[in-house]
Amino acid sequence: MIDDEARDPGRRVPGGVRGTWDRLPWLLRSMVMWSACLVVVVAALYLLGRIAMLLAPLAIALAVTLFLAALLDPVTRLLRRLRLPGSLAALFTVLLLLGLLFGAAALVWNLTAGQFEDLSGELDQGIQRTRDFVTSTLPVSEAQLDRLTEQARSGLDRGSPDPVSSARTAVEVVGSALLSLVLLFFLLKDGRAMWHWVVRRVSERNRATAAAAGRAGWRTLGAYSRGTVMIALIDAAGIGLALVLLSVPMAFPLALVTFIGAFVPIIGATVAGAVAVLVALAAEGPGTALLVLAAVIAVQQAEGNLLEPLIMKRQVRLHPAVILVAVTAGTLVAGIAGAFVSVPITAVGYRVVDTVQRHRQRAVRHQALHLPQDAEPGPA
Repeated sequence: MIDDEARDPGRRVPGGVRGTWDRLPWLLRSMVMWSACLVVVVAALYLLGRIAMLLAPLAIALAVTLFLAALLDPVTRLLRRLRLPGSLAALFTVLLLLGLLFGAAALVWNLTAGQFEDLSGELDQGIQRTRDFVTSTLPVSEAQLDRLTEQARSGLDRGSPDPVSSARTAVEVVGSALLSLVLLFFLLKDGRAMWHWVVRRVSERNRATAAAAGRAGWRTLGAYSRGTVMIALIDAAGIGLALVLLSVPMAFPLALVTFIGAFVPIIGATVAGAVAVLVALAAEGPGTALLVLAAVIAVQQAEGNLLEPLIMKRQVRLHPAVILVAVTAGTLVAGIAGAFVSVPITAVGYRVVDTVQRHRQRAVRHQALHLPQDAEPGPA
C-alpha cells in the first residue's frame, strides 16, 4: 500500500488533481490537450507574424533572395563547371538577371509607348459603349450608374495612400531590391559554405536529418521557382497572342501582368485575366471581351490540367485549399509581397517537415530491428 501511494500520490488525496484528471472521459482529455497545443501553436505563429511585420522589408528581401538563388543556382553551377571562380560566376549570374529584367522592361516600353495616346480615346469610346450596354441590358438607369461610379471613385480616393506614405514605401522597395541583389551575390558565391557551417552546428545525432531536410527544402524551392517561371512565360505568351490576334490595345503590358500574376497561384491568374477582359470590354466592346474571356479560360485550363502536372514536380504541388489559405494568410500579413512568397514558403515548409518525419520513422524502425533480445517489451 505504501509503495502504491509513493508511486501515485493522487491516490492519497481524494479529489486530487491527478485523480480528477483520470476520472475525466478520454475524449474530453484529448480535446483539452489538443486545444492547449493549438493555443501554443497559434500564439507562436502570431508572434512570428508580428516580428515579420516589424521586419517586413528585410523578411521580403530574404524571401526574394532565396527564390532567385534557387532559380539561378543552375546557371552559377554551369559557370563554375566552366572553371570560372565562384565570385565571377555569381557576378555574371546577377548581371544576367539584371540584363533580362531591364531588357524585358525596355522591350515592353518600346512596343507599347506609342499605344498610350491612342488608348485614351479608345477607352473613352469603350466606356461609353459599356455604359450603353449596361443600361440597355440591366435594370440600371444612367443616373444610378453615375452615382455608383462616383461612389467607387470616392472610395478609391479615400483608400489611396498619402504622398509621405507612398514615398516611404518607394524607398523601402528600392532598399529591399538593392539588399536582395547584394544578398543574392553572396548566396550564389558562398551559399554551400554557409549551409555546411549551419549543419556543423547541429548535434551529431540530428545532423543527418537536418542535412536531408535542407536538401529537400532547397530542391523543392528550386523546382517551384523554375516551374513557376516556365508556366508564367507560357501563360503570358498564350494570353498575349490572343490579345494581339483580337487587336486588343496594350497587349504586351497585359501579357506582362499575366506573367507577374502567375507567381500568385489561382488568385493571380484570375486577377490578370479579369484585367485583360476589362480592357478588351472598354476598348473593343462586349464581343471581343467574351473572346478574350474564352482565351483566358482555355489557357488557364491547359495550364492547370496539362502544363502544371508536367512541369511541376509532384513534391512541389499543393492542394488548392492549402494554396488559397496560404495566399490569404500571406496577403493579410504582408500585402502583395506576402501573397507572392506565401506559397513557396508553404511548399518548402511542408517538404522539410515531411523529410524530418520520414527520418524519425526510419530511425524508430532501425532501433526496433536492432533492439537487444533482453530489452524487448513484454510481460514482466
